[in-house]
Amino acid sequence: MNIPKPLVAACCILSLFQASSCTKEGASDRVELLNVSYDPTREFYQDYNAWFADTWREETGQQVSIRQSHGGSGKQARSVIDGLEAHVVTLALAYDIDGIARNSGLIVTDWQQRLPFNSAPYTSTIVFLVRKGNPKSIHDWDDLIRPDIEVITPNPRTSGGARWNYLAAWGYALRKACKDTPPPSSPPGAPLTEVEEQAFAFVRQLFKNVTVLDSGARAATTTFMQRKIGDVLLTWENEAFLVLDLDAGAEVELVVPTVSILTEPTVAWVDAITTRRGTDRVARAYLEYLYRPEAQHMIARHHFRPRHAEYADPKQMNSFADIELFSVEELFGGWQAAHERHFSDTGLFSRIFSASE
Repeated sequence: MNIPKPLVAACCILSLFQASSCTKEGASDRVELLNVSYDPTREFYQDYNAWFADTWREETGQQVSIRQSHGGSGKQARSVIDGLEAHVVTLALAYDIDGIARNSGLIVTDWQQRLPFNSAPYTSTIVFLVRKGNPKSIHDWDDLIRPDIEVITPNPRTSGGARWNYLAAWGYALRKACKDTPPPSSPPGAPLTEVEEQAFAFVRQLFKNVTVLDSGARAATTTFMQRKIGDVLLTWENEAFLVLDLDAGAEVELVVPTVSILTEPTVAWVDAITTRRGTDRVARAYLEYLYRPEAQHMIARHHFRPRHAEYADPKQMNSFADIELFSVEELFGGWQAAHERHFSDTGLFSRIFSASE
């Protein structure tokens, strides 16, 4: 029987479409995500990824594997902008995710409103690690500017943790100068106020005492712990506890300053990538599940401060010092203003860095 050529062509196209559909559907039974994160989250996400994969498979039947990329938060954001195809980003601060949205369009500009607590499922703060016995008697921020002290902190140009360190020191100096709750910092480009001049001098002296500026928080920890450089390490609270967990010889001690900054690492799915790869549903769930009780319990176990303390082990919550904390919004007017004022090419850190060289 002779079949008309148009019908043959139509059948071939239909067969190809059906084969393609079957292949795509079969592939959806297994999916892979890439989480681009900052330095001190390695251990937490290793555990969280395993839990999420098991939970997702039980709930949906889909197998998911998660790859991790870690480094200084600023460098990680730049990698995504330059083409690293992250499905989700879990970075040290909102400004880095804003940078991805602004400079690449890969993430929607209102990303921070999509998840609770402005897309920050956990918090932390900045503390000190000192040598065993605290031989230099380091107890608070003022001790860091003494001429006999060597400080280790990452580079604010590449590390989100380092920017938190810098702002924590600046905020302490502002509060000390005002002897009360100070007003937010002046807008970008404005002359320094009298109290800001004092904060500038304080932070400039602190950075004169910095002996190594590593690119990220984990590299700074390595410098302090393995290379034995420095008298004090400025670090995330969760990173400090991790060091103490691993330091069987108790070669270092934790020092909690009288006041510090509320650090709020943020998360987002990368819309353009998840849409193109067909991973939107699982990528969203990967971040939404961070707020579930099991994940919040795990967050506390890894020494981050959970948003829902009721889900954490009370012993774990009791390990967190009751410290006075200020926010970026409170003292600096938000991350956009803080970046322009302090970390832009013409910002105050550039002046401080030049003076400390």
